[in-house]
Amino acid sequence: MGAPRLTLPSSSTRGLGLDSERLIAAVEAAVTYYRDQLAHADGPRAYLISRGLGVLTEREWPWRVGYAPAGRTWLTRHLRAVGFSDDELVGAGLSRRDRAGRLIDMFRDRIVFPVRDPAGHAVAFLGRAGPGAGDGVPKYINSPESAIYDKGRLLFGMAEQQDRLDARWTPVLVEGPADVLAVWLSYAKSGRPGAAALAPGGTMLTDQQAGMLRELPGAAEGIVAAFDADPAGRDAVDRAWRLLRHPRPPGPLFVADFAASADPADLLRRPHGRAQLRAALQRQARPMLDAVVDHRLARLVERHPRLLEDIDGRCAAVRALVPLLYEAASSDEAVRVGRRIVELTAVGVDTVAITALTHLIEALHRP
Repeated sequence: MGAPRLTLPSSSTRGLGLDSERLIAAVEAAVTYYRDQLAHADGPRAYLISRGLGVLTEREWPWRVGYAPAGRTWLTRHLRAVGFSDDELVGAGLSRRDRAGRLIDMFRDRIVFPVRDPAGHAVAFLGRAGPGAGDGVPKYINSPESAIYDKGRLLFGMAEQQDRLDARWTPVLVEGPADVLAVWLSYAKSGRPGAAALAPGGTMLTDQQAGMLRELPGAAEGIVAAFDADPAGRDAVDRAWRLLRHPRPPGPLFVADFAASADPADLLRRPHGRAQLRAALQRQARPMLDAVVDHRLARLVERHPRLLEDIDGRCAAVRALVPLLYEAASSDEAVRVGRRIVELTAVGVDTVAITALTHLIEALHRP
């Protein structure tokens, strides 16, 4: 299966009226410039090494990770000097105007990860704050949308891993570029098919991105969500469940569990981290619906800490969880989810069964 076709954004985005090939050429020139800057940036290089990503400082392809220096106009002056106009730099999302109307760089003191379209062209960047960034500086920023970049329609890491994806490797949905690279590195020397991670990049998972994931060859064998073990990560898993199962799931949906405040990039740094990460993504991954049940109950208990202390509260929890039974892909999965609800709420099987039947009857009689 080939890469999904890129759909250009609406006319509300910047850069329309400019030559798209020129905009892409400007972004590609920025990739080369940032890559050259990384070679002399000790702090960012040391940071990448400390995160287990040191190979990216020496190996240029396929990721071409770079560094945007702290100066306000370094990239802007460089690209002007090689023939790009101010309108092209703004239209490509590489520069912006300050309050005085002067053109300044969009990315400053950031490790930058090129974002590529399905054809492999760099069209934008994800920028991670440099290791010396102070408090209040956003950890990540991304290029503004443009005539060549619609962030809701691209997944970071797809173009760079097209060979793995075409070979039916398991798609893994992660939070950001460091996680994508951690998974990529964990299979660099494995010698066997594995998992290929992709990230939305500056946005919550969209319908379009979910559709791209469902269409990947390996999705028929399963898609894995691998997010941080925190409230935002739980919300991301639940959103992935809602979007990936409609209009129908391509295959089994799984979730990889990580310890609190951990993610794939964190796991990579630990002793035997690559092997642990591979195991977490494949052998140890559990059904995503089970995680969604757990998350819904956790939110209820956060709002009502004494919910499970009496029978009325436990029955209320069952009523909140039972609708998830009807999101199961098979009768076997529905039985497993029912048992999970029994286990979590400490009620009898008959209570769950009666509540499920009541929910179904009420749903059938709704207008």
